[in-house]
Amino acid sequence: MASTSAVQEAVTRTAIIGCGGMARNHLRSILEDPRGTHVSVVCEPMAANYELTCLLFEEAGVEVPENVPDLDAMLDRHAADLDAVFIVTPHAMHHDHVVASLDAGLDVLVEKPMVVSKEEAERVIAKRDETGKLVTVAFQGSLSPQIRWASEQLHDGPYGRVLAISGTVWQSWKGLADGRWRLDPHVSGGGFMFDTGAHLMNTIADLAGEDFVEVAAWLNNDDMAVDIMAAAMGRLQSGTFVTIHGCGNAVKSCSSTIHVFAEKAHLKACMWGRWVEVQEDGDEDFRRVDLPAMRTAWHRFLDVRAGRIENPSPPEVGLRMLRLWDAIKESAARNGQVVPC
Repeated sequence: MASTSAVQEAVTRTAIIGCGGMARNHLRSILEDPRGTHVSVVCEPMAANYELTCLLFEEAGVEVPENVPDLDAMLDRHAADLDAVFIVTPHAMHHDHVVASLDAGLDVLVEKPMVVSKEEAERVIAKRDETGKLVTVAFQGSLSPQIRWASEQLHDGPYGRVLAISGTVWQSWKGLADGRWRLDPHVSGGGFMFDTGAHLMNTIADLAGEDFVEVAAWLNNDDMAVDIMAAAMGRLQSGTFVTIHGCGNAVKSCSSTIHVFAEKAHLKACMWGRWVEVQEDGDEDFRRVDLPAMRTAWHRFLDVRAGRIENPSPPEVGLRMLRLWDAIKESAARNGQVVPC
């Protein structure tokens, strides 16, 4: 049997499925710290996206991987020589791409949101269980040491009962998404709150540490085909109240703040898990929690594959967020009527 150090140093032979703007952002991070990773092949149907991807590899002095534009053909030809895939395609494609990759015997890191419905999430979980392979959802909040620490302090630490949670996300999303697939609900599965706002819903659910039981919500499409603004109120199993607010037509920006009010502390956090601040009972102000910087989603996935950490963002996390999102949509369709979650 290989030693622990040998497992940790093993190179993960990887396929990148989808090479759009978000995928290229991830690739930049991978190419800046390529230890443990070899991008063997990519799967991108658009020639322009592949050309831009090639430039990244050339600038990094790394061999440009082959592009096989058809997923089935790529898996047929390369799965035997791969260990994992990173799926960064439009949201509505995630389910089929995850299932096909698991069937091919590969571990999977998939961009958020994991899939677009509860039923798809349940099928992914069943396929994960059937194949025994790893599935991690690229929710930076769940993957970050900061949110993991905050969750532990809230539920296993000294801060007492959680009394209320409030979170807001804002971005100049409407203008950035104009003319792109994110504004097509059949491809995106939703608008601002299902895209950038998915991070807010997920991290709030992570910090809550329990299920929502009912939700009331409103969505405003602002003359677009998908939601641009959202407001929601929810109640957890314990009775704790939660408020969620999203504005996707803000001035040029992309930010968030989550407040968690507990009996003996007030926590503030970024939904991506970049920072957490805490004001404990008796403190005059907040202090920034000093923890190691968040590694990229890909590098945290490598940590999970190597057994260095437990999987902090399994597909059950994706299902949890989709239950909340479905309740928000159902309530909004009923003009804010309270619905079960």
